[in-house]
Formats: sequence, C-alpha cells, structure tokens
Amino acid sequence: MDGDSTPPDPKPAIRDRALDLGFDAIGFAPANLSAGAKENLAGYIAQGHHGDMGWLAGTAARRSDPQVLWPEARSVIVLALNYAPAQDPMTLLERRERGAISVYARNRDYHDLLKKRLKALARWMHGELACQVKVFVDTAPVMEKPLAQAAGLGWQGKHTNLVSRDFGSWLFLGEIYCDLVLAPDAAEADRCGSCQNCLDVCPTRAFPAPYRIDARRCISYLTIEHKGHIAPEFRRAMGNRIYGCDDCLAVCPWNKFAKATNEPAFLPRAELTAPRLADLAKLNDGDFRSLFSGSPIKRSGRGRFVRNVLIALGNSGDPRQAAVAEDLLDDDSPLVRAMAVWALRCLADGASIERERARRLALEDDPAVRAEWR
Repeated sequence: MDGDSTPPDPKPAIRDRALDLGFDAIGFAPANLSAGAKENLAGYIAQGHHGDMGWLAGTAARRSDPQVLWPEARSVIVLALNYAPAQDPMTLLERRERGAISVYARNRDYHDLLKKRLKALARWMHGELACQVKVFVDTAPVMEKPLAQAAGLGWQGKHTNLVSRDFGSWLFLGEIYCDLVLAPDAAEADRCGSCQNCLDVCPTRAFPAPYRIDARRCISYLTIEHKGHIAPEFRRAMGNRIYGCDDCLAVCPWNKFAKATNEPAFLPRAELTAPRLADLAKLNDGDFRSLFSGSPIKRSGRGRFVRNVLIALGNSGDPRQAAVAEDLLDDDSPLVRAMAVWALRCLADGASIERERARRLALEDDPAVRAEWR
C-alpha cells in the first residue's frame, strides 16, 4: 500500500482562491438551516411584516431549505465583500437640502461585481475539484444571513442584519452551493449583548422586538421596495433619506473594527454622495436613467425615486423649494403628483395652496392625489 490515500481537504485551496479573487471573508456551512431560522421566516410572513414583497412568501419553501432549492447541495460556501464607508453616513442627515442615499447604492450595483467573482470561483471549483456548483446572490431565494452565521462570518444582530467582528455591519453576501461534503466552520455566537443602539435609533420604530423587523415601517423598504404612496405617518421621520436608510447599521459599536472599503466599485460617486434635492426633483425619465446607469437605484424607476425626493424636500424646511414642488403638480406619475402636493403644503403659505386646491381637485382623477389636496 502507498500509505494514506485520503484526498486532501479542499477548503484551504477554496479559501485561498476566494481571497485571491478579492473576497474579504469566506466561511463554510452545511446545506441546511436551523429550525429557528425556518420558524423566524414563517412568522415574519404570517405577520405580514414582508409588506409588498410577495416574492418572499412565494419562495418560502425554497428559501428555508437549501436542499429544496437544489437537492444535490451538500455544502454552502458563504462569501463576503466589505463596503464600509470612510465616513459616518448619518452626518448627511443634518444637511436637509441634500439627499441621503444608502451607502451601498452610491456607486455601481454590487450584485454585478459579487456575481462576477462568485462565478469565477465556481468555475475554478468545477474545474479543479470536479464538483457541481450553483451561484446565488440576494436576488435568489436564499436565507443568506442565517447561512453566514452558520459559516462563522458573523451573527444576525438585533437589527436583523449580519454583524461581523472584523467588518461591523458592512458586508455584501453571496453563496456558492456545491455537492461536496465540506467540513463546516464553527458558527458565530451572538455578541450583541445588552446593546440596543440599532433599535433605539430607528426613526420609524420598525423593530417590534429585538431580532424582529416590520418591513412596512422600515425606511429602506418604503423608499426602495414599496411601490405605492407612502403613508403620512412615516414622511416626517424619513427626513432627507431618499433611497434606503443606514441608521441601524451605522450605530453598531462593532463598526469600530471596520476598515473603509478599498474596492473602487463601492467608493461613492461624487454626484451621489450629497446630491441637491432640487436637482434630483427635476430629473425627467431620460435624465434619471442616465444618472443612475449601472446603479441599483435605476431599478426603482423615476416615479418612486422622485416621490422620495419630494418628501425630503417637504422636510427641508426651506420655503424656496416650494417652486420645485409646484412644478411637479402636473407630473405624469400620481406618486409624484401626490408628494408634490404634500411638499407644497409643507413649504408654501396656506393662501397659495388654497388658490390651487379647487382647480386641481376638479382635474385630478387619482384618489390618493385628491386626498392630498383635501
């Protein structure tokens, strides 16, 4: 006999290859989820906390069990990219004439870069290790945060996002499912302790309890996922946040260990770092598509985005911006028209509003816009 014929553990080679490709962290987990993770998803959907995101309910079976999504899966490789900002994103909230865009959306769509690197690693694994692989990012029905915790990359904090000892709350996640049986890494323990900074800072009280979020109250959901009119109870709390919200991430004490990303695709574009609200409100559809080409913001569409901008304008407290809102009272989008009325009410004097009200009510056919005029 030629001695030990046990094949070498492929994990070190996979890890080295992943780091060479530019990933910042990697971990290995079994292709299954805990009963607790499945129960949390079921409860979230049963309580309606997913709001308009019907795809969450529609994909629950595949999302809660990797082997329903792909029966051949035996291991999950969880990979992460650091997108930590160089400055505290909450400082921008004080500049009411400017729009606050979530850190993750200030440059290129991270899905593109993440998927490209995942595919490169998957091709290498298929060729070198003769295994079958499937690549997923968060557009697929994958419970990536519980998987990341099982793989030792971090833990799901009280704000429901992943927290890392090395990268704080600033990690993009992607997964490679494979048919290799790989030894799992040690799962990460919850290290939130008694801290509840993330719960206390939320402007709309979107956390009914630690580790629970009601998306219907979350500014990220309202400004990105919600397709309809935003309820009046949330508008003031939105401040100048026009796409997403980083508050619960930014206040996490574990961010003190995070280092600002050096990935060029994640560095903020100058025109998206602190854009003037008045300029954004004036974007037509072509201008919107051009400005946000390659950005995740483009997917929301011009109507939803300008809806958000008008709410921020209304919160600016600057009467000089009333003319910007007035110019949008005849916009093609009812979302825009409704929030133009609201912003005008916030910024203009009552007499000028009253002069417009009767005429506009007679012309308006959208019930939500008419309600704003009343």
